Amino acid sequence: MNRDTAVAPREWVGHTQTIFDQVSHNLARRMAATLGEAAPEPGAALPPLWHWAYFQDPVAPSALGADGHPARGRFLPPAEGRNRMWAGGRLQFLHPLVVGEDARCVSTIVSVEEKTGRSGALLFVTVRHDYEQRGRLAVREEQDIVYREPSPPRTADPAPLPQAEWSEAVVPTSTLLFRYSAATFNGHRIHYDWPYATQEEGYAGLVVHGPLIATLLLAAFRRAHPHLQPTHFSYRGVRPLIAPMPFVVAGRMIGEGTAQCWAANDDGAVQHGEVRFVAP
Repeated sequence: MNRDTAVAPREWVGHTQTIFDQVSHNLARRMAATLGEAAPEPGAALPPLWHWAYFQDPVAPSALGADGHPARGRFLPPAEGRNRMWAGGRLQFLHPLVVGEDARCVSTIVSVEEKTGRSGALLFVTVRHDYEQRGRLAVREEQDIVYREPSPPRTADPAPLPQAEWSEAVVPTSTLLFRYSAATFNGHRIHYDWPYATQEEGYAGLVVHGPLIATLLLAAFRRAHPHLQPTHFSYRGVRPLIAPMPFVVAGRMIGEGTAQCWAANDDGAVQHGEVRFVAP
């Protein structure tokens, strides 16, 4: 849906969009192959965060912006001259999405706020996604998107990291980035177009997807604790992660029903997360 781009960004609050999709087995197999995991069979639960491969709005090439995303001013407010970042989010897992069945996602812009940070003016947009299947809410998600003025990306984080109780090493190859972009229908050029990423948005190379890092964080927790069931997950980006620099996804328990997790490399943290869980 197109809107008047002359409208102030904050007036986009309340804008909604509904996308119907099938949680197809074929796409689940592609996500499994991308992540190196076993594919769920039809009728089985879709692993947490794999839903990002579904409910995309497949707009025509003429409706894309220069960065490869759908042009702003459709569902999201316009933010001309700024670079887009997926900054973080919060999820509540109520019921598993079932592979092979129809579902829908109702998205609502819940806040738009202009701030000023170290890198200049920032436009924060928070979108709530309600994923429904079998007539009930399965997953509720709030996603934070930031539009920033062009500026040098942060390259290191000096804050010390906790002692990990579990850890997995990851090498983010260009093939992994391409396949994840393909599986999630993510056209953002910073993930596969090296000249664009380095010359237009100022990164040192291809950028690892924030949601891919979050997916690996939660997968590492689940492998370390297969008997625990995540009920909530929150995460926030600290700085961009450039491929193919190796990194780790790690974590530790910090209290009853809560775990802290993070992704980091030799230059410090790139993403922090928290998992809340129960023992079924």
